[in-house]
Amino acid sequence: MAHRLLADRTSKCATPHGHNEFVKVTLKPKASAAVKWGQANYALSFDALKRDWHRFVDEALDHAFQLGANDPLIGFFQTHEPDIVPRLLIIDGDPTTEAVALALYYKLNAILARHVPDFECVRFEIEETPTNSVILTPEDLVDGPQLGQWCHRADLSLNDLSGAA
Repeated sequence: MAHRLLADRTSKCATPHGHNEFVKVTLKPKASAAVKWGQANYALSFDALKRDWHRFVDEALDHAFQLGANDPLIGFFQTHEPDIVPRLLIIDGDPTTEAVALALYYKLNAILARHVPDFECVRFEIEETPTNSVILTPEDLVDGPQLGQWCHRADLSLNDLSGAA
């Protein structure tokens, strides 16, 4: 994915650039779930657990361009390349690794709630570079910043612009 940060104009990140980001999630059955291991020796197949999250990652997130909601590039894309708008991951404030991690954690929770409601994410990690990663747990979701409504929907949206979902 690519991003640029505007709050610190002296940062190298003020220029659009890309990273190979890696996301790792740890899921477990909710305490309230009546999950049984069964003869297959698992609580739920990996396919069932991964399917909808992987669909989001592969079809929407991969090669997305992360921008802050006030970035003037959004207007450029809306005017000159509207087909690109659904590929813009837009959050309020700068799309730092920390903010994007939180937005994606919210998105994962929305996807889990809809498709595998007996499971929860207990650890979310995103690695932007080998020396820059963010690890989040459910405690980090309490009183977090508002990053956009798209990250609370179990769909392929990356922003709240009209027609982006």
